[in-house]
Amino acid sequence: MSFIADKQTLDDLSLLGKFNPGSVFSIFNKVKTRGAEKLLDAMFLHPLSDVEAINNRSAIFLYFNDHPTGFPFDDKQLERMESYLDEGGDGSYLLALWELSRKKIAALLVRDDTYELALTGIDSSIAILEACEQLLRQLEKEGRDKDQPWKKWSDIVRTIITDVRYKQLNSSSRSLLDNVRLHHMLTGTFRGQLKMLLELIYETDLYIAVAGVARAKGFSYAQALPKDRNKLEAKGLRHPGLDKGVANSLFFNTATNVLFLTGANMAGKSTLMKSTGILLYLAHMGFPVAATDVQFSLLDGIYSSVNVPDDLNKGYSHFYAEVLRVKKVAEEVATGKSLFIIFDELFKGTNVKDAYDATLAVTEAFTNFTNCFFIISTHIFEVGHALNNGGSQISFEFLPTIMQNNVPQYTYKLQKGITTDRQGMIIIENEGILNML
Repeated sequence: MSFIADKQTLDDLSLLGKFNPGSVFSIFNKVKTRGAEKLLDAMFLHPLSDVEAINNRSAIFLYFNDHPTGFPFDDKQLERMESYLDEGGDGSYLLALWELSRKKIAALLVRDDTYELALTGIDSSIAILEACEQLLRQLEKEGRDKDQPWKKWSDIVRTIITDVRYKQLNSSSRSLLDNVRLHHMLTGTFRGQLKMLLELIYETDLYIAVAGVARAKGFSYAQALPKDRNKLEAKGLRHPGLDKGVANSLFFNTATNVLFLTGANMAGKSTLMKSTGILLYLAHMGFPVAATDVQFSLLDGIYSSVNVPDDLNKGYSHFYAEVLRVKKVAEEVATGKSLFIIFDELFKGTNVKDAYDATLAVTEAFTNFTNCFFIISTHIFEVGHALNNGGSQISFEFLPTIMQNNVPQYTYKLQKGITTDRQGMIIIENEGILNML
């Protein structure tokens, strides 16, 4: 079963978006090749759902984190090599001879450029193999060529560059027959291995880039645990887009599966909730996370309700859209899935009395689903007092506000308990709105 995160959740957490500089994708998109960018996009779209696969990928990123490596390949040459190999051949020398001879004749007679394109493909492939050979020698010198992230790549490179035919033909001046033999080798004999080599080069580009981001930003690598451990422990958690973000720690398990979060506007509730959702999504990808230490049990998915829009076409008000979102989550939770749920300001689209009653009822109901974890934030702190009956199922924490000369200051640091902070009118008065009116 694949990891669940619907469009609403992906949008709430700003996870995707190649052209969105504020997306989590953009934070990690420091790759040098289009092939690696496509691979990065695929990884973001398909988080992993297997503990071993997650931890194995994390281990590869950690390897490149601890062993910084330059990327010695040219993107344009890689693209030309890929296009050349995609055009392919059937492995027959006679057909390779016919194909290249025909293209050369066409080039002489009608100035057709297909022969030059074929030569460009051959030259680009050789240039990439030469770069591979140089990198391999460096890795051999360092004793790292047999390390797990490199072994498959180095085995393929050795097979090709030590082949007698390749060594004989790889020269600066080549005849038509030399080009035919090289064409036959590259698009026939070694085509499958070369295509695999390209994939491994793109993977390496991605590993180097992501590990570089993690090293620069001080990210760490989460440890995935089996689902039945039912645990999330995150220390030093912050938003990956904030280099100087204030760190917090969170803990969930079967006995305490709901975090009831209070705090004034701008105190940092939404950022904390998004940070947690992003952390879990990246952790299920096997990617580095913005925290100092993380252990998490495998989940089936994440659902969030942060920026729920109304729907003018369907005639849905903001409140009704919120209700439908809660219904969707309740249906998923009731199926027995292990999910992480984020509700930011439940039922803010209705009056305070209905919002109080609904938030109280929904939060109480969610405590029964101990295989799921919930963060529920609200301004209606009275709900917290009604829920706080001495049990351990709900953890009550808040983000405080400190008043200095009638100006609110925020620590962004979690504290135990329930806050009654409400500074909305103070902010309105400080902005001079009432005086304008």
